[in-house]
Amino acid sequence: MFHEQELDGEGARIADYFDVISGTSTGGLVATMLAAPNENKRPLFAAKEIVQFYLENSPKIFPQNRSVFAWVVKLWKVLTGPQYDGKYLRKAIRKMLGSSKLHDSLTNLVIPTFDIKKLQPVIFSSYQVETLPTLDAKLSDICISTAAPPTFFPVHYFKNQDSQGNVREFNLIDGGIAANNPTLVAITEVTKQIMKNPGGCSMKPMEYGRFLVISLGTGSNKTEEKYNAKTASKWGVISWLYHKGSSPLISCYSDAISDMVDYHNCVVFKALESEDNYLRIDDDKLQGDTVSADLATEENLNNLVKVGENLLKGPVTRKNLDTGRYEPVENGGTNEEALQRVAKLLSEERKYRLRLLPRNAA
Repeated sequence: MFHEQELDGEGARIADYFDVISGTSTGGLVATMLAAPNENKRPLFAAKEIVQFYLENSPKIFPQNRSVFAWVVKLWKVLTGPQYDGKYLRKAIRKMLGSSKLHDSLTNLVIPTFDIKKLQPVIFSSYQVETLPTLDAKLSDICISTAAPPTFFPVHYFKNQDSQGNVREFNLIDGGIAANNPTLVAITEVTKQIMKNPGGCSMKPMEYGRFLVISLGTGSNKTEEKYNAKTASKWGVISWLYHKGSSPLISCYSDAISDMVDYHNCVVFKALESEDNYLRIDDDKLQGDTVSADLATEENLNNLVKVGENLLKGPVTRKNLDTGRYEPVENGGTNEEALQRVAKLLSEERKYRLRLLPRNAA
């Protein structure tokens, strides 16, 4: 994905290069697949293998109703319970991740969720497992939780007990409620770590200019009008939850949270004159079925693969702070070229760090 294998061999994996990987919802599952250990203490998946996982499993996670009354059935499910029971997803995640816990991840993981009982975010962070050991939950429970958007999947309840016998209960839903774009959460976790151990790090807490951040979005459609005041002013609870196959309420919340994080990061990195250290890859021009979060037909899944391939060939973009739209960066090249540049930097940094390790730790 980041050309690390071209530089350092087929055995190279994303977790070897990043100090922290963060993800929310499906991104939380992807992040965990990149960092969770297999039986040989190496990452479960190479980045290029994750696409195949989604192609094979998405139709079973989101079974499609092809009858003429499909929209009626979907509306009824929205009004009476989750659209999907989540059984296949939970089974697949538990089989894949087994008994591995947060502290087992091969690099630091930061996965946001939201506790509906306490009405507050719960951030499962590798950085916090020592001070808050009840957060050291099974990776499967964490992934099931962060990938449980309201109206789509059931709330995930589980208990976790630490080595001292302390038990904590969790009533969790999709982390996108709190951090649909988890980039800022990841940066904050690193900053907290630097503050806790200032002598063990060459960076100062707010020295964001030395951060190298790749932020990957899941796409949206900002090119055409989706809702308007004239129509929405007549909506009640039902219409805000379900309108023409989507949920306006969830769409508004998720897009707003994601855009605000990108807006903040663009401002901060620009102020620090390190804009090239923040690479955001997203597509805000998705069309038709590719915008859907759960249309897992073979045709749509293949179209999404093509969207990703085209996005790689497309220009590096950056959010215009006045219009809120992505615009090509002058002389920025393509996203693929930008990732190649990042891969080279990461490879050089890793080799430098390995040279600094004691001989018996290398």
